[in-house]
Amino acid sequence: MDLSVTHEQQEQVSSILNQSGLTRHGWARLERPFSFDLYESWIEQGLQGQMEYLKRHSPIKAEPTQILPQAKSAIAVAFDYFPHPKPNAKHPLKSSRIALYARGEDYHIWLQKKLDDVCTKLSEEFPGEVFKASTDSAPVLERDLAARAGLGWVGKNTCLIDPKAGSLFFIGEILTSLVPDQIGTIHPDRCGTCTRCIDICPTQAIIEPRKLDARLCIPYLNIETKTPPPPELKKQIGDWMFGCDLCQTICPWNEKAFGKSTMQNEINPEASRNDLIKELKWILESEDKTLEFSLKDTPLLRRGAYGLKKNALIVAANKKISELRPILKRFTEALSEKDSKTRSEKDNWLLELALSSLQELN
Repeated sequence: MDLSVTHEQQEQVSSILNQSGLTRHGWARLERPFSFDLYESWIEQGLQGQMEYLKRHSPIKAEPTQILPQAKSAIAVAFDYFPHPKPNAKHPLKSSRIALYARGEDYHIWLQKKLDDVCTKLSEEFPGEVFKASTDSAPVLERDLAARAGLGWVGKNTCLIDPKAGSLFFIGEILTSLVPDQIGTIHPDRCGTCTRCIDICPTQAIIEPRKLDARLCIPYLNIETKTPPPPELKKQIGDWMFGCDLCQTICPWNEKAFGKSTMQNEINPEASRNDLIKELKWILESEDKTLEFSLKDTPLLRRGAYGLKKNALIVAANKKISELRPILKRFTEALSEKDSKTRSEKDNWLLELALSSLQELN
């Protein structure tokens, strides 16, 4: 246990990662994150909103060895999600505005498997050592870890930015008992005086460089929270059905990596109104089980049928899609007909939201 690997052995680990397609990786010691005090202050200010699990996990994030006591270091991995590496031809929403990472298969499945396969190979090469992989599924401050592993710097939009690859990538990590010969070199801050990400945010969620008020962030409003958004924020969600990429697609480093015109097309997409109407109609008229079956193996399943219907009502109102008025009327009638004593809290939220959206379309 706790093998101090030589440079040659570390190269051997890199070879295994490269053969698995994980070519962007680096090592960091598993220790208290250098940004933890800022994270703790962020939690104390309540900026995480309803995401109480972030507060519960705080002690583990402070001491990540609690996840794997034998671990001494971590191998951080970056894997691009644009263009999406796992496109899903059967993805049910092609005209709705969805965050880039969610336009294919769920990375919690395929990237986790890729990392687990690497762990299996590493265990064969280093018997007696331990390896544990995760991607956005363990209480780890991933961006801090990846920054210390030399994969980029944390930008003003709070995302990790690679000077060559931009910020449109997933982060994964492998905790291990191996002690590396060399660790990553920390990148300097290259954001300079740029404030594009702060300026473009419709809800002003980036309250200062590298500080996000999650309660105002569109992905929080249309993914994380179950309750309908406050009226003053509802309109600012615009046509975002799931997530939001604006603070990334406006970034000069992503323009450099993917081309300015490509990023501009994501900021101002040309979507077919008729196709969008069809998708919204399908969401609002489908049974919950039908929706969730169609969303299987995609990130959209996370919020389930309720979340998708909630977001569809918001988009319909914000886009002023009057063609959906008859469907919204039937939707509200169906919810109203349910016994108020047995109607679920989610049904009540949907009814409230549907009535307000219908009023906006009148």
